Amino acid sequence: MTQQPGFQQYGEPTPGGPYGHQPGQPVPVDSEHRTAAALAHASSLIAMVISAGWLSFVGPLVMLLIYKDRSPFVRQAAAGSFNFNLGLWLMSIVGWIFIITVIGIPIGLILLAVSFLGQIIGHVIGTLRATKGETMNYPFQLKVLR
Repeated sequence: MTQQPGFQQYGEPTPGGPYGHQPGQPVPVDSEHRTAAALAHASSLIAMVISAGWLSFVGPLVMLLIYKDRSPFVRQAAAGSFNFNLGLWLMSIVGWIFIITVIGIPIGLILLAVSFLGQIIGHVIGTLRATKGETMNYPFQLKVLR
């Protein structure tokens, strides 16, 4: 029986994860892939400025499509950034729904503030880690892409 790298028998992940490294630890990648991974994280911040946050998931999705077969490091960065953006994007929608109901304005404002600050802080940390060759494991993400 053949095993996937990074997985023990019966699909249990090994301590090194599917790519053989711990999250947050430096990975041996070249500068092109570090730059592409940093761009996958930073593209969300750029899209937040251009589209007020509504298209923040497009940049990581484009990077994933370009690098999915070329670099597991960039694929992981882009997928994590996309999943994180998707979760915070949905949080923003729920926040706006609360605001529209008028009674839920305080809750809606809190959700929007958490979403906004989470995107900025998370993507800045992700961009800085990617430039060092480290992976980023976002705290709140909907695992849609891997």
